[in-house]
Amino acid sequence: MTNRWNLKNKKALVTGGTKGIGKAITQEFIELGADVLVVARNEADFLTLKSEIKSDKIDFLQADLSKAEDIQKVIEQTENKWNALDILVNNVGMNIRKKTLEYSSEEYDQILNTNLRSAFELSKQFYLLLKASQGNIVNISSVAGLMHLRTGSIYGMTKAALIQLTKNLAGEWAEDNIRVNAVSPWYINTPLAQTVLKNKDYYNEVISRTPIKRIGNPEDVSAAVAFLCMPAAAHITGQCISVDGGFTIYGF
Repeated sequence: MTNRWNLKNKKALVTGGTKGIGKAITQEFIELGADVLVVARNEADFLTLKSEIKSDKIDFLQADLSKAEDIQKVIEQTENKWNALDILVNNVGMNIRKKTLEYSSEEYDQILNTNLRSAFELSKQFYLLLKASQGNIVNISSVAGLMHLRTGSIYGMTKAALIQLTKNLAGEWAEDNIRVNAVSPWYINTPLAQTVLKNKDYYNEVISRTPIKRIGNPEDVSAAVAFLCMPAAAHITGQCISVDGGFTIYGF
């Protein structure tokens, strides 16, 4: 039974895997026995992560996934490295907080390409590798994809679309034994979240809408992601799990 609760020798690709939630997912996977290929823009961040993990089960691909040519580079280099892929975590994301009328078309493209197009293209292009291993995909969405938040309309659009992409791929690829799920966090204690949570009034308002009365930790999210990738979750697909301290009970 214990074999159901680990990721031993699984091959996992994690986008945006050097900071925040992505970093926690990378660390969790390695602790559970997986080999992890991390995709990120900054090699210095990866070297810092590798020095903390002290494992030979981690490797790095430098890429900006808002760019089509970098997506293609990741696909080609992953295929050259591995002949199968067990886990794809589409975690990379970014945001620009503005009112809808203030966005430029360039900002729209940047958010959409980073948060959504990268997940679509990587899932599509890695289909054969995932089919060969009967693998699974986890998309990192957000509670902003489930209800209105003050994070900007474009960000919310991309996160909602990720949830729908999850459902469509899960139904379409179930016959190939590829499972596809999503995780939707609320505020998690990452450097990015701290840019707004450092405002004490805003922080108190967030806590007031969170039944558990605390900000989540990256490890809260990585544990849910790891579970979805384990054999123990073999009958779970097309689902979106909110890691939110109960926030979606209340709304904001």
